Amino acid sequence: MQGHESHEHDHGSHHQGHVTELPRDTEGLPEAGKTELVELSDGDEFELEIIPVKKLIGDATVRMLAYNGSVPGPTLKVPQHATIAIPVTNHGDIEATVHWHGLRLENRYDGTHDTQAPIPVGESFTYQVHVPDPGAFWYHPHIREDYGQELGLYGNILVTPSEADYWPPANRELLVTLDDILIEEGQIAAFRESETTHVAMGRFGNVMLVAGEAGLSLEARRGEVVRFYFTNTANTRVFNVAMPGAEMKLVGADAGHYEREELVEEVLLAPSERVVVDVLFSAPGELELEHRTPERTYRLASVNVSDELPEQSFADQFGQLRTNRDMAEQRERIEPYLKAPPDKTLSFVAEMDMGVPEGVEVVYVCPMHPEVVSEEPGSCPKCGMKLLAQAAEETTYVCPMHPDVTSDKPDRCPKCGMKLVPESMVAAGAGHSHHGHEHERHKDHEGDAGHEHHGEHGHHGHGHHQHGESDHGHDTAQGIEWEDDMIEVNRMTTPANMRWKLVDQETGAENAQIDWTFHVGDQVKLRLVNEMDSDHPMPHPFHVHGAGRFLILARNDVVEPNLVWKDTVLVRTGEIVDILLDVTNPGRWMAHCHIAEHHESGMMFSFNVEP
Repeated sequence: MQGHESHEHDHGSHHQGHVTELPRDTEGLPEAGKTELVELSDGDEFELEIIPVKKLIGDATVRMLAYNGSVPGPTLKVPQHATIAIPVTNHGDIEATVHWHGLRLENRYDGTHDTQAPIPVGESFTYQVHVPDPGAFWYHPHIREDYGQELGLYGNILVTPSEADYWPPANRELLVTLDDILIEEGQIAAFRESETTHVAMGRFGNVMLVAGEAGLSLEARRGEVVRFYFTNTANTRVFNVAMPGAEMKLVGADAGHYEREELVEEVLLAPSERVVVDVLFSAPGELELEHRTPERTYRLASVNVSDELPEQSFADQFGQLRTNRDMAEQRERIEPYLKAPPDKTLSFVAEMDMGVPEGVEVVYVCPMHPEVVSEEPGSCPKCGMKLLAQAAEETTYVCPMHPDVTSDKPDRCPKCGMKLVPESMVAAGAGHSHHGHEHERHKDHEGDAGHEHHGEHGHHGHGHHQHGESDHGHDTAQGIEWEDDMIEVNRMTTPANMRWKLVDQETGAENAQIDWTFHVGDQVKLRLVNEMDSDHPMPHPFHVHGAGRFLILARNDVVEPNLVWKDTVLVRTGEIVDILLDVTNPGRWMAHCHIAEHHESGMMFSFNVEP
């Protein structure tokens, strides 16, 4: 079905009325299979099929969507500069496209509503996928991303470099997706057919999936160097990955290798980012892959390191921290742009209107800090979020997971430790189970008490961060929301009451009204401003489609210390980030926040690149 025409798609056109949920039944569905590694050469063809499957996650058998029957979908291993044909047949629940994330391919195969009409259920479309850059890329839907990605529609593309020594030597390579999924009462939490929910913070999951599995076990050998390509496929969660007991070396990110290799203790990935780390397993034993936040540590996977030695050891080469000449040359090239004014400036802004109770006196409360109460509208002094109106009568606070626990103060639940919220907020979300959130928040592995505050683990390029002194993940210095701290309010937010905006500071144009035109060869300095003067300040992963790739120049006027080619950058709460876009590819290209619910609620625009 090659004759698709471009059409308009209004992400803000979600309507009120009868709520139809997308299917969750599993009867008659095939079991999800194992992810296949498919090696392809220039000119090869490989078919992808979107199908519903059933998959066992913990003790729940849930309906998911899969490419070729597996979650993640097939890993495509392709040599740099190759072009492959990918016919995609849609046997899923809704119309679809496939976006080839990070690839500078021909515009008409980018897989957005600007470049093709959606693939109807039962029909096909063939993509010509060109891979000009080395590294790990991925493919996923670009219509109802919030639904498709949550249900398992994602897969990796490994582009092997033309240069034999592009990466340092390693014994083997592993591609690992990092994800979370929201399971309630044995099913994936419901999606509405006509409307996106969880628009405020994005849909946080309560079960972690690593390479599609909730309890992944990996094997390694003593003295082995394993290259991990991590991809964050979650709707909204930022992952902070560590592997205590092993040595990690940061070697690459979204679209290639770093200027300098670095030994690191953890790596940070926002939604859609990739990180390439080499891991040296020096001693036998049981290790764990962890996701660390300031308040807790999650076990992501186990690694059993045997006493068996690899055929060849690269331990000595692992200790050599190389500087890559091509990226060092970029350091010289960007020098004139560091102090130059930006060509374009984008603000990230939220507008939230949850309504005001009628006929009663009201007070204004922060959903994330319910102890913050004001008689006047305003913003929370702790997190900057807009205070929401509620009836001023004496407030009862309740635990969303243990509604028998009540208090006249915004304490924490003695049973599960969760923050008590106003009873009116729980009532508004009635009918939804919270047991999944209990699983998420309190299934720490043994010994986590020592990780409650990790201290400083070093600050590296790619936004690798220092854990702040604050004991709350919304601290503005931290700039990252690690959990859904306002579950019921977040669940109730839709494009009707929550609007995320990208605003061109020069023209005032917002989202789809932004009208930019560049030319091939342009070097465009973009300034990204994550406004604190916003109804819900929070971090945003900003992604630019295949018009080019970019370098991070500076964060809050601090020059980026280690350069790497990027397609996504995490702009933290209150942060200003300057990037330099190397425009190489003509066509009409999208830029957007890669929190799926923000994108689906309109936080995106498209721009033109002329030859």
